Amino acid sequence: MHEDTGELLRSSKEGSSPVVWESLEGYARLKIQEFLQALLEEEVTDLLGRAKSQRRDPVDAPEGYRNGHGKPRQLATSIGTVTVQRPRVRGVEERFVSRVLPLFKRRTKEVGELLPRLYLHGLSQGDFEGAMRGLLGEAAPLSASSIARLKEKWQAEYAAWKERSLSGTEVVYLWVDGIYVKAGLESEKAALLVVIGALRDGTKVVLAVESGYRESVESWSAILRGLKARGMNGPSLVVGDGHLGIWGALSNVFPSAKEQRCWNHRIVNLLDKVSKKEQPTAASLLKAIPYAETREEAEARKRQFQSWCKSKGFEAAALLIEKDWERMTTFYSFPKEHWKHLRTTNVVESPFASVRLRTTAAKRFKKVGNATAMIWKLLLVAEQTFRKLDAPHLLEGV
Repeated sequence: MHEDTGELLRSSKEGSSPVVWESLEGYARLKIQEFLQALLEEEVTDLLGRAKSQRRDPVDAPEGYRNGHGKPRQLATSIGTVTVQRPRVRGVEERFVSRVLPLFKRRTKEVGELLPRLYLHGLSQGDFEGAMRGLLGEAAPLSASSIARLKEKWQAEYAAWKERSLSGTEVVYLWVDGIYVKAGLESEKAALLVVIGALRDGTKVVLAVESGYRESVESWSAILRGLKARGMNGPSLVVGDGHLGIWGALSNVFPSAKEQRCWNHRIVNLLDKVSKKEQPTAASLLKAIPYAETREEAEARKRQFQSWCKSKGFEAAALLIEKDWERMTTFYSFPKEHWKHLRTTNVVESPFASVRLRTTAAKRFKKVGNATAMIWKLLLVAEQTFRKLDAPHLLEGV
């Protein structure tokens, strides 16, 4: 029996529960280490068809024999870092690769997923090592270089993700938006264009994260063509900001898709045409418009806002709200239960809030590709918390 384990058990029998409680994580980690080592040994037993020191059946037993163990290696788990030794096997037809602990694996999947989550929630790269040592123990095989290698792995995963098939992906709604990051020696920020879709079962998924030039028609057309080429169907509705080149791109690639401009962006544009003193009143009038029960009621509230603007001398705002009005009220053609999802690009903006915190707080990215892969990974983490659309059964009829 391991000395620490024996001491813990003796303390437990003597009723010294505080000692056991204070050492509980270490004891649990030790038992996991022993269990994992036993699994590795059992894996070899299954491969060779016999236990250690057992004679090989000369007729039916598989070829091969045990050949000691490899060097001790640390494995970072969510309960801490354990040390194990992989058994070595010789004389087999194919090289033995453990399914329990594959070659070169230094952390469990859960720990790998923890790193981008910590980054998403505000931990800077420079703080990673200290934080992970605290969580996983001093022996944790993590360092600044391992974080850099992890980012390289994300870039490879991102490249594969961009090429994945979308056949059978039944998209109903799309939300599109862009985020700007400073990269390298470029004098202007690079636009990262993001597409999030609502599937027929109501789930929301990230479909595209691509660098583009100023959110142009050409950039958006290339993204939509890529999605279509990989099997994505045409959406019923696309929600986006009025300044995007997405509308021209839609006419090129998915001309039958209906278009909805984001009310949040439009309200911001309109408030810019109003004096700061009057902005609270203007905001109250404007926010009531998209929450009208009918399109006709929204029209009436629009006219109310225009009358108020003219009485205050804000003619530019009265004219601006007329621009693209049909595209502002498209959501009324869809199920009422979905309106709150379709009025704005909040589906994209909400996860972007965390992404912007990270990209603003971080040092300038040296390459656009680094920023794209990092933001993609952060969005995939955020995707796990996306809420399904209300009344998903209504999507069948959209």
